[in-house]
Amino acid sequence: MNVLLSLIAALAFATAAPAAEKQPVNAGPYVPSPTSVVADMLTLAQVSANDFVIDLGSGDGRIVLTAAKVFGARGFGVDINPRLVKEANDAAKAQGIADRASFHVQDLFKTDISKATVVTMYLLPDTVQLLKDKLLSELRPGTRILSHDYGLNGWMPEKSITMDLEDKVAISGVSTTILYLYMVPARVEGRWSASLPPALARSPVPLELSTQRVTRVMGRASVAGKEAIVEDGAMHGETLTFRLVANAKPYDFTGKVKDGKIEGTVNGGGTTAPWSAVLAK
Repeated sequence: MNVLLSLIAALAFATAAPAAEKQPVNAGPYVPSPTSVVADMLTLAQVSANDFVIDLGSGDGRIVLTAAKVFGARGFGVDINPRLVKEANDAAKAQGIADRASFHVQDLFKTDISKATVVTMYLLPDTVQLLKDKLLSELRPGTRILSHDYGLNGWMPEKSITMDLEDKVAISGVSTTILYLYMVPARVEGRWSASLPPALARSPVPLELSTQRVTRVMGRASVAGKEAIVEDGAMHGETLTFRLVANAKPYDFTGKVKDGKIEGTVNGGGTTAPWSAVLAK
């Protein structure tokens, strides 16, 4: 994954020619990720042969090439520089991995990323922020996002790692490198009807959930006629975790959110039992 310090497509006024609307602007130099950090990035995202990696701003292709050759993954990269795209495709052929790694001259804002299980990027901070809605709307829950140096404002990372790399000084003038790992959350906002263990409730419990900072979950439930606040709620891909205090006891919930349903286990009161919920219509 490499940074192309300008990958913002030109948005023309309505009166501009159609060709001008499609012409991306190259407003700065290409800056590659240090070779020493590439494997660390892919290891942080736990990339494997089951993954499809898409690199936005792929430059010479080093991220996707390493993902394919070392980790056994498949994927592609996009960049607006034809020379770099050709260089990356030539490298894939030379390394015998062209069937698993390819590169395309393409505007990253118009690239279909829905196939990815891992998205990597090393882009200008403004460009990273402009991609937030695209990442959230096009990627499936559980997809990992790796951003080099610049985080997604308002998102809580699953992990972040800070390191010093001497070979980065020659690239950007500083040695500090930060890797941010995010996971696309399932949508959990809404009113749910929850079935809890008999020790908690013998009839369906209304559960209202909302999100903050994309992956943080807030809400409340009515248990045995008393309001219980959702505490420490979070989404990790499709996995929802939170705590309710009911009958003066804490109960820890874990569940998988999919297709308007939640199924999981609740641990508390000395026992572990199943629980479920359906999204109210």
